[in-house]
Amino acid sequence: MLTRNTRKAKVSNAKGFTLIELMVVIAILGILATIVVPRMLGSVDEANVTAAKSQIQALRMAVTQFRLENNRFPESLDELINNERGKRYLDANSVPRDPWGNEYQYSVPGPDGHDYEIKSLGANGQSGGSGYDAEIVSWDLQRDST
Repeated sequence: MLTRNTRKAKVSNAKGFTLIELMVVIAILGILATIVVPRMLGSVDEANVTAAKSQIQALRMAVTQFRLENNRFPESLDELINNERGKRYLDANSVPRDPWGNEYQYSVPGPDGHDYEIKSLGANGQSGGSGYDAEIVSWDLQRDST
């Protein structure tokens, strides 16, 4: 006949996970994380580049509209929102920052004979770089779309 202590031991052994089972689950989660996380980070970077290109295109259209209505280019991107006419050329209360939180660079006249240039300095926020750190320039986008 089983004693009371033996029954308790059998019942308590049936509950919970063993250390080996927990280690196997943690190892599987670690393997999945090493596969999934780099792919997700790459997708975020690609989405940021696409967002920057879209914002630059919207800024280009606003600059062009400003030029058509005022017979001159704005001196800064802020003038697309705050100008002597009180007209907003952007649907925002301020000029958007690039997806990495940096201000867009704007110059009039632009280099290489362009009337103006709008650019994002990329993920690192510095001139130069490659990959996701590369600059995204308004006139390069125009060449890519043709």
